[in-house]
Amino acid sequence: MTGAVFAGRFSGKVLVVTGAAQGIGRAVALRAAAEGGRVLFVDRADFVADVAAEAGGEAAAFHADLETWEGAEAAMRHAARIFGGIDILINNVGGAIRMRPFAEFKPAQIDAEIRRSLMPTLYCCRAVLPHLTARGGGTIVNVSSNATRGIHRVPYSAAKGGINAVTQSLAMELAPRNIRVVATAPGGTEAPPRRIPRNAEGDSPAERQWMAEVVDQVKQSAFMKRYGSIEEQAAPILFLASDEASYITGSILPVAGGDIG
Repeated sequence: MTGAVFAGRFSGKVLVVTGAAQGIGRAVALRAAAEGGRVLFVDRADFVADVAAEAGGEAAAFHADLETWEGAEAAMRHAARIFGGIDILINNVGGAIRMRPFAEFKPAQIDAEIRRSLMPTLYCCRAVLPHLTARGGGTIVNVSSNATRGIHRVPYSAAKGGINAVTQSLAMELAPRNIRVVATAPGGTEAPPRRIPRNAEGDSPAERQWMAEVVDQVKQSAFMKRYGSIEEQAAPILFLASDEASYITGSILPVAGGDIG
């Protein structure tokens, strides 16, 4: 693991990290465990258990499809059962399945983008509420995107705009219960090749060209003219999850090299 580790920052805390098998979610979950948290790694990829094993200590894995209410509810119930409660939920599930002009999206593909990038966060936010309430408070960190302004991914952009709305509305609603709700909005991020691709059908030559146009647009929109690293995304997520951010709620923090989305 690279990047600064703040020993004991999550000591005594139970965290549920979704999308924990790959990418940003994996980095967040591993670092939270290294910082003393008891972490449930949740993903629908079978190898999530291998990732949790890397953390050692008080880490566990749970296999669930968070595009369903049943999966979200089961994940939260499992965390509460094995760890005695939940203090922090970090929602990482999401990612554009396809990159193409909106006129090229089929209705079923639009539905798939919303299911992938909005519903897991919406369901998990709802499913965790009884557990945070029982704890007397807690924190939800949603991972949105600066792609609310960007080309070739309108349904994904709509899903992430929905996450921004959920974050702000839920923060206002839950503040009296001592529950904070915040989000980061990552920009383009360098990551290793995914073990399970988002588009199982594979990208056509046209989609590869549209993706190249997206990469160019993202880099040009960023003041820093580059993609970020996974560590540069994990660090602000964990800051917002920690007690250091105790007076921050309803905020959506762009982490995109200057592009606010």
